[in-house]
Amino acid sequence: MYEKNLSVRQLSLMSGVPRSTIQECMREDSNPRIRTLGKLAVGLKCDITDLFDPDSE
Repeated sequence: MYEKNLSVRQLSLMSGVPRSTIQECMREDSNPRIRTLGKLAVGLKCDITDLFDPDSE
């Protein structure tokens, strides 16, 4: 989202994921459903694995 200079609202419209869910996913302690990540990946036109932080454990 940041790399594509998109707002939460824009990503919500592109992915069909509610803004509140996107905001929740942005928190470090969140554990989003795989279905939600899939929708976000489609909206962002990226691979679902691109949504994971490689530095996280």
